[in-house]
Amino acid sequence: MSNNPFDEIIDRRHTGSYKWDVDEGELPMWVADMDFKTAPCVIEALTKRLSHGVFGYSYPEKEWAEAYVNFFQRHYGWTIDSKDIFFSLGVVPTLSSSVRALVAPGEEVVIFPPVYNIFYNSIRNNGCVIKEVPLLERDGDYRMDFPAVEEAFASPKAKLCIFCNPHNPVGRIWNEEELRALYDIAKKNGVIILSDEIHGLVTKPGHPYLPFLSLSGVEDCVYAAISPTKAFNLAGIHTSAIVISNPEIRKKVERRLNTDECAEPNAFSCVASTAALNEGDEWLAKMNEYVFKNRAFAENFIKNEIQNLRVIPGEGTYLLWVDCRKLKDSGKGFAAKARKETGLFVSDGAAYGTGGEGFIRINLACPLERVKDGLNRLKEAVAKD
Repeated sequence: MSNNPFDEIIDRRHTGSYKWDVDEGELPMWVADMDFKTAPCVIEALTKRLSHGVFGYSYPEKEWAEAYVNFFQRHYGWTIDSKDIFFSLGVVPTLSSSVRALVAPGEEVVIFPPVYNIFYNSIRNNGCVIKEVPLLERDGDYRMDFPAVEEAFASPKAKLCIFCNPHNPVGRIWNEEELRALYDIAKKNGVIILSDEIHGLVTKPGHPYLPFLSLSGVEDCVYAAISPTKAFNLAGIHTSAIVISNPEIRKKVERRLNTDECAEPNAFSCVASTAALNEGDEWLAKMNEYVFKNRAFAENFIKNEIQNLRVIPGEGTYLLWVDCRKLKDSGKGFAAKARKETGLFVSDGAAYGTGGEGFIRINLACPLERVKDGLNRLKEAVAKD
């Protein structure tokens, strides 16, 4: 029996798990949460808070902001001014509140598909216009189409860009040259950039992501949503932070977040994130090592055992983006067929907008035994296609 805690098979059925609300015999490898227990330091901190027994209204104490400041300074050399950081219940509430705060109905929000599907909901549900600037893909390498970005940002209706760093689902970690180019275009055209960096802590060992705001001079029109929830499996705790230096942007976003009742933590929100950021470094490193070993295993398996699929290289997130366009019907509908035929539940790339059709997204943040099970089911599904 393995002594590695990440190998532990944990039964998540009947726990109100959104991911595991599936039929018996099905294997969910879709929605982006982990099948790992969170770090022991987080469990210990939550247990201590639970034992207190009183769970009244809460607010973020200074230790919460300091945990973010210290963590990002320690890992990325990004110095956050504590006065620029404030609490949000989650990155998705931040996205939706930001759209309401900064964009009027009928105005445009720019996104770079294939991209996290909830970006579409946050824009569309608020009566705003989705302006897609699809990523360019060549032999599995994804890049931003900067001439198209120039054109989109130049529109008088373009007010906000929701950016994904690292990119979900393609796994790209954007470099300084790319971030600078995007900032320069936004600055020239008066467009604000919200950088969703929730996946930033999940990266290939030795390949850290570059926080957008760690670049000097970009804070006048860039702000960021950050959180340890993906990396420490805390999505159900509802905790995140927003970093905004521009006082005009901050006033609008913070006010809207309060109006939407998304700015007050529950009794466990700040406890969990503070413990993770202050004490979870060793666990985080081991988790990233495990996940990217899973990725290497999956890449080799697909290359050697499954014909007509291609894995897209990626340095960030625990999500595998797989090109299925050589399958029947160019891979359209393959995710649904795989689930029906084998019980393997992965995400259909079509959900991520233009450029996503014919791809699937596979969540590898689970024990290797489940990864092997999923890959065998994938092989079976391709054979039956």
